[in-house]
Amino acid sequence: MKIRILDNSIRLRLTRGEVDAMHEKGVVRSQTGFPGGRYLGYVLESSPACVQPAAFYSDNEIRVCLPEKVVAAWAMTEEVSIDGEQTLDDGNRLSILVEKDFACLAPRPGEDESDMFPHPDADTGTC
Repeated sequence: MKIRILDNSIRLRLTRGEVDAMHEKGVVRSQTGFPGGRYLGYVLESSPACVQPAAFYSDNEIRVCLPEKVVAAWAMTEEVSIDGEQTLDDGNRLSILVEKDFACLAPRPGEDESDMFPHPDADTGTC
């Protein structure tokens, strides 16, 4: 799972195996290490108690919760993403985007894309 955080937005991209795990087990987790043995963890989970995408931060971990029924439909179809917004305490809004990770059209040296979803434009040769 890849995470990108920028300007009040969180974007998570999942491989085919991770989408399958979300559908079957209801959770996918990963982390990024930092010097000094520290890390930032990120967890994506589905829950029947979650009515819309929501994000939480605690104890060096970002947790994103998605509605279980939405995840089931997303995992079993060609639908690319699940998105939502969450109002923050200061009135700003946090955008949440969870999407299937596509293989690149041009191969990149040293990158294993064997578990990526096929790019929808692969047959056209353009992005």
